[in-house]
Amino acid sequence: MAFIDEEWQGLMYTENNIEILTPVKRKKGQKQLPFWDKIYSSAISSIKQPIESLNNWLIEKTNIQRASKIRSSEGLYSFIFARVACSLICF
Repeated sequence: MAFIDEEWQGLMYTENNIEILTPVKRKKGQKQLPFWDKIYSSAISSIKQPIESLNNWLIEKTNIQRASKIRSSEGLYSFIFARVACSLICF
């Protein structure tokens, strides 16, 4: 839901030149989306799905979300890169 916030999207675009694309959701009581909104949402979802699959694979193989003991940004970077490197070696 955070990605739907237009103010935040505008801020990301003006400060970082990042454009966030999200699928169109049906409004309350709306039975169907218009044709072009369905096409747009399908295109966005087809781009998003492989990225989410990769993230899910990393979480399953490396337990990368278990980083509660890390106290510094350098420790976090080394933790992440070590986990990703181990997962690629095992792959």
